[in-house]
Amino acid sequence: MAHDAAPPSPFHPGEQDMQRRAGKREMAETLGRRMIRPFMPDEHRAFFAQLPFLAVGAVDADGWPWASLLSGPPGFATSPDPQHLQVSHSGPARDPVRAAIHTGAALGLLGIELHSRRRNRLNGRVTAADPRGFTLAVDQSFGNCPQYIQERGLIMVADSPPAEPQVFSQLSAAHAALIAQADTFFVASHNPAASDPRHAGADVSHRGGRPGFVRVDGNALTIPDFRGNNHFNTLGNFLLNPRAGLAFVDFASGSLLLLTGTVELLEEDHPDVTIFAGAQRGWRFVLRQGQWLEAALPWRSGAGSFAPQTLRTDTWSEAQTRAAEPDA
Repeated sequence: MAHDAAPPSPFHPGEQDMQRRAGKREMAETLGRRMIRPFMPDEHRAFFAQLPFLAVGAVDADGWPWASLLSGPPGFATSPDPQHLQVSHSGPARDPVRAAIHTGAALGLLGIELHSRRRNRLNGRVTAADPRGFTLAVDQSFGNCPQYIQERGLIMVADSPPAEPQVFSQLSAAHAALIAQADTFFVASHNPAASDPRHAGADVSHRGGRPGFVRVDGNALTIPDFRGNNHFNTLGNFLLNPRAGLAFVDFASGSLLLLTGTVELLEEDHPDVTIFAGAQRGWRFVLRQGQWLEAALPWRSGAGSFAPQTLRTDTWSEAQTRAAEPDA
């Protein structure tokens, strides 16, 4: 196609392949060339500066992606110019994302404001880092639509003394229960792009649904991919590098469940996709390692209202009950 032959495309080969499979290649390229910028517009710069947390995706020394949340008082992330974002650390380093932030590291950032359901993405490379924080140079900056975001208000609380991370390789019953009732999580992915360094980088994205939209089978999670995802940043990375980092938030306690592992993509005709209302494809995650960070966040939140799109999607319980009916 003409767009593929006219570099530079904002999308790497994995993203382009997923767009073709979905029949969205031309539309995604047209929108991407208009929306994806090598700098932050002033609106995004102001948006990041008002947030109390950022979702961050990074890659550890062994090449495994991790997702986590970095928090601070509004203003802990500031933009001195359109090409850079400066982030101040609060509290001691105690998760794999903080450990992976060093000069030269590729990071994916997602600024998300839960009460307004606004979100903006920022991918780039660390140009300076020390225990007080880091500076990220922008590779790509773009907005995301508010679909599937659970509306929430945050209540700030006093920082508690940090607990040591609990490291594990098997999901406990408590972990499984948290995941099975989650309506929100964050996913990190990574494209090493050994053949084209211009496309190398990390990414982090939001995933939302009704409680029960993530199925837990032992150490495996099955996750639908809903309508509206036409850039395919996450699944495009999975196509080239089938590894993921997931971050689940216990909003009541401020605790974080961080997981890293392997990914299998599920095509649109897979039985787990065809039975799930709202799903166009899906993916299966298998745990390699996890960390539990007790009361890691300086805020708490209860449940709010669902986005209209979310209410039109399934849960695994509903999908499997319906599929078992004689006239399904």
